Amino acid sequence: ITNIETVKFYAMFADTMVMSRELSISQVKKICTQIEKEQIKGPSGNLVEIEIFGHGALCMAVSGKCYLSLHSHNSSANRGACKQNCRKKYTVIDQESGFEIELDNEYMMSPKDLCTINFLDQIVDAGVKVLKIEGRGRAPEYVATVTKCYREAIDSIEDGSFSQEKVAEWMRQLETVYNRGFWSGYYLGQELGEWSPNPGSNATQKKLYIGKGRHYYPKSNIAEFLIEAYDLNVGDKVLIQGPTTGS
Repeated sequence: ITNIETVKFYAMFADTMVMSRELSISQVKKICTQIEKEQIKGPSGNLVEIEIFGHGALCMAVSGKCYLSLHSHNSSANRGACKQNCRKKYTVIDQESGFEIELDNEYMMSPKDLCTINFLDQIVDAGVKVLKIEGRGRAPEYVATVTKCYREAIDSIEDGSFSQEKVAEWMRQLETVYNRGFWSGYYLGQELGEWSPNPGSNATQKKLYIGKGRHYYPKSNIAEFLIEAYDLNVGDKVLIQGPTTGS
């Protein structure tokens, strides 16, 4: 959704609408203000709520307009089956001369991840009611860390304790889990994207598989593990994941 007229049309069918990530905060705020002013309501009878993308991976194209995966693998990104063509290295060759153009970053179509926690107060002030956080295919500790940080940030905005000191700590935590580097997207008026310099994660903490649980003794509250790789040292952090318990 990019404008108030579209909101009015879809208000016949939906109570919550997702804004295009190409909009700026000021544009989102104008839409939220207009919804309140015109009392635009959804099927529930309540005012339409606005949702925006808040954190996670971004597409390099205009929302919904990338067909690279569909063209190369017959696998549609718009149907949740993107093959991530944009995350690969590319070279650019001048077809007239045959010369390869030197690039500062060969990952020329791989955007950094969106992060809005440092200006989340502006997003809340704009009237946004729902924050969309990428979670598909992510590890349990990623989901836990990201939702924890944004939950704390929203609570701090509500109680008036939101500060740059807290933002710095949240950013430190967010950097420990999977990320391709962070940028603010187009919300603050930036017109050009920022690109990741490598194909994988920039997380400050790396995970290594060391073994598996064999037995748990509930009476003594003791667990038995089989160490299959690497050694444990004093001070190491241990992450235990289960099929139903997360991490």
